[in-house]
Amino acid sequence: MLEPDVRFAWRLFHLNWLPIAAMGSVLLLAVLLGNFSIAPGAFLTMTGIAIELALIAILYVRLRAHAADPKLVFALGGISQLFMIAIIMGPLSYVAGATSLPLQDQSFLAIDRALGMDPGMIARFVNERPQLVGLLETGYAFIKWFLLLTPIILAATMRLVRLQVFVGAFGIALAVTLAISALVPAIGTYYGLGGPLSDYPALNMTFYAAQLRDILALREGALRHLELFELAGIVSFPSFHAASGVLYLWALWPVRRLGGIAAAMNVWMIIATPVIGAHYMIDVVGGIALAAISIRAASYCRDRALRELELSSERLPQISLQTN
Repeated sequence: MLEPDVRFAWRLFHLNWLPIAAMGSVLLLAVLLGNFSIAPGAFLTMTGIAIELALIAILYVRLRAHAADPKLVFALGGISQLFMIAIIMGPLSYVAGATSLPLQDQSFLAIDRALGMDPGMIARFVNERPQLVGLLETGYAFIKWFLLLTPIILAATMRLVRLQVFVGAFGIALAVTLAISALVPAIGTYYGLGGPLSDYPALNMTFYAAQLRDILALREGALRHLELFELAGIVSFPSFHAASGVLYLWALWPVRRLGGIAAAMNVWMIIATPVIGAHYMIDVVGGIALAAISIRAASYCRDRALRELELSSERLPQISLQTN
């Protein structure tokens, strides 16, 4: 691990743990000072796996030193950081969802209709074409697959700096998403429309039913004990599904042969978001904008870290970030 871009990526890997630790501290405070509790079994198991992957990567570098394979190191390290972010942010989304601020469903619905994107019209269009439902459900589930595939692909293709910028942008986007959702809470399109779900018999309402159940329970104070594997996606605005689709697309776009495939799959996921995730179109627009801002913010942090490194006692040759 002697190449300058590898050394710089390793430095970014360590820096990325700082915001993750801050997120964990916020969750800990929410549990200690609030009335939330988290079932320890699943949470500690998943946290342990994430920490173990990170420790394996770090110990491997310490033991093998210059002979350590950066592809293995950064694949393990990237997976551990992304998993840790997801593990922390899942319960934090429920803390954010417990705010008693007024629901904004009618405002979001009015914005969608002003844009000519009535959620009811979109839902009816899909409902009348049952063959689309399975395709959209498949696309909507891509968010979990790319959480694992992105660090593996970027590490395998030695886009190590890009991997760390992606991890930083992912964490920024998710943290900002939760903060915004706490200030402008909403339940989703089917709640905003107000009609019976039986109006859309062809649609699978599994995702929406879970978020409706948990959001209402949170706001009523009935849900305060959290089971990690039972948490639903309860954030409406901005849509993190849309944001993650842009983040995955950006991260993998430079990868030869795979970049175009990843782009198509993530556009597919974004298209599925309004119907399967019960998101308003303004949620999707907000998620896309947030992803762009998060990438820019993470890139700024990368550039600043590079400048500080160049000014330090370490002597690094010029690093071409365009290829990462």
